[in-house]
Amino acid sequence: MPVTPNEWLQQADYDMETAEYMFSGGRAFYAVFMLHLSVEKALKGLYLKKLQTVPPKTHNLILLLKETGSSPGEDMHKFIIRLNEASVTTRYPEDLRQLIEHFDNETVKKILSQGKEFLKWIKSQF
Repeated sequence: MPVTPNEWLQQADYDMETAEYMFSGGRAFYAVFMLHLSVEKALKGLYLKKLQTVPPKTHNLILLLKETGSSPGEDMHKFIIRLNEASVTTRYPEDLRQLIEHFDNETVKKILSQGKEFLKWIKSQF
């Protein structure tokens, strides 16, 4: 049975909760990784809802957003670009210590907050 738009959103919410759990457990850059996954799934739900076709198997948030034809505003668009760039770095770190320093608690707290706002925006598109 194919995944429905609402199923994508439920999974996005679950992954957002996981991101917060990772952050509270001291695994900040993994929180960013999980946030990326959450936003990706939410965008795939929006893609399916708007285009009535299965979303592509991609991790590229910019591509997914563009193909939905949606415009979240300049600040959120900048956030998506930043989160998209963090995907490869958090998925396959080259230098663990440097990554931990780059994604410190204050930085990740802000990223998570922006992610929650973006998820709210996606849900408003339904």
